[in-house]
Amino acid sequence: MLNVILSIVGVVFGINWGGMAGKSINLTSLSIYALIIGFTGSIFSLLTSKMIAKSTMGLQMIDIDNPSTNLEAWLVSTVRKLANRAKLPMPEVAIYEGDPNAFATGPSRSSSLVAVSTGLLQLMNKKEVEAVLGHEMTHVANGDMVTMTLVQGVMNTFVVFLSRVIGWAVDRQVMRNDSDAPGAAYYVTSLILDIVLGFLAGMVVAAFSRWREYHADAGSAMLTGSPENMIAALQRLGSITPEELPGPVKGFGVSGGIGSLFATHPSIEDRIAALRVLQK
Repeated sequence: MLNVILSIVGVVFGINWGGMAGKSINLTSLSIYALIIGFTGSIFSLLTSKMIAKSTMGLQMIDIDNPSTNLEAWLVSTVRKLANRAKLPMPEVAIYEGDPNAFATGPSRSSSLVAVSTGLLQLMNKKEVEAVLGHEMTHVANGDMVTMTLVQGVMNTFVVFLSRVIGWAVDRQVMRNDSDAPGAAYYVTSLILDIVLGFLAGMVVAAFSRWREYHADAGSAMLTGSPENMIAALQRLGSITPEELPGPVKGFGVSGGIGSLFATHPSIEDRIAALRVLQK
């Protein structure tokens, strides 16, 4: 998104960001520019993920040293048990009002947050909730928040780099611009490719996210001792259509958008089929 905004600004004001598209193209400068633009947004999102979740989702944070209700005490005890099995520091734990779902977020394994919705607690029994928590703790154990940041940053970098290299080639080789400054073809081509390649990059990121979900389901089966409860939890989720989580955490919920190349989660049926293989 940042690279698209900069491209639009470049088109409107004729700004050649970094001075990389003159008569010759400076690939070193372009690479540095692409890396900075590619990773800035994703790293910022990672570092602020917990803060954004707390400020936008109405999380009711649980005092893990002094839970106030039996439900809170059970949640803290269950998360602590799973954290110990996964050899992880105890994360923050929260409940929020919403459709059945849960998510994990945070910039690192030692600074993570696990939250479950009231809808999920009402829909599932304790064994199923424990399986969902095992799924989320596996996301934390696998470092999925950091990995997704790196994948997104790498894809953004390639989008920025390729769009400008191709934009330069069109401007200089096709449109025969021989001035010192880049022509309109450079800006327009770069902008269009930022959008087109951005969509393709989004498909790659979504495919990687779906792959992570299979591993998180398998991790839940390992932490809880059996895939059966995770299968039961997914079957319950398959009977409803929960709302998607907000952007910063939607890739780390137990369920998410499905049915397209941009889906962050595989279909419930495919996830259950993969878990049944573990039963054999």
